[in-house]
Amino acid sequence: MPHAEVLLARDAGRLAGVAITLAHHPDPADPDPWIGLLMVDGTLHRQGYGRRLASLVEDRFRAAGRSAVRLAVLDGNADGLAFWTALGYEVVDHRTDLRHSRPCAVLRKPLRTPRRAARVVVLDPEGAVLLFRYDNVEVGVHWAPPGGGLEADESPREGALRELREETGWTDLEPGPLLCTWEHDFTHLSVGPVHQHEHVYVAHGPRREPTGAHLAAAHAADGILTWRWWSRKELAEAPEPLWPPELARLLDAFEG
Repeated sequence: MPHAEVLLARDAGRLAGVAITLAHHPDPADPDPWIGLLMVDGTLHRQGYGRRLASLVEDRFRAAGRSAVRLAVLDGNADGLAFWTALGYEVVDHRTDLRHSRPCAVLRKPLRTPRRAARVVVLDPEGAVLLFRYDNVEVGVHWAPPGGGLEADESPREGALRELREETGWTDLEPGPLLCTWEHDFTHLSVGPVHQHEHVYVAHGPRREPTGAHLAAAHAADGILTWRWWSRKELAEAPEPLWPPELARLLDAFEG
């Protein structure tokens, strides 16, 4: 078949699985590549081989510049549907397959760009936290400490310091101990859909407002709408999502 590949997966020389991919669907209106088949040796089920093989196929499409991938699951195949949805695929259509006219669910997954980031949770003398407010096209309104994506040659701590200075104008604070790491998906203004891995540090400083001549431009570029200081009680009762989640609990455990 034109634009099809048969990929063999081996583990220590043993054939563990096979995947068949299509660079282009026969339907010209469909812009995405497809996984036509993914199979794992039956003696290796429930050991993570299917997830790993799917991830490698996604990496292959991502490296080729593709932005999403699709596949079809036969109606009634509950196990197959559960497997793919657990990997982040979502049902986008229902149709029959081209060869046998069997009813299928069509699933799609955006191929997110891996992105490293770092943030600094700044605590005032009373334990309040400075957070910025964002309204993201994918995840909606949320609040997060100063921070953002790392540059190519930066360590997480170096990037956290640079982002803190750019977004607050404060040059007298340094990232302290690591509070946590966490991973999440969202759509970045300039990068597009990303899977972000963050290091979150803690710093102590006075209660004050962000300042600086270039602050407005930096906030506009990062999609920052406003900022405020949050008490620990307000964090625990926040009506809108926080990054990282359960920030109040993390800080309580950190201080304890």
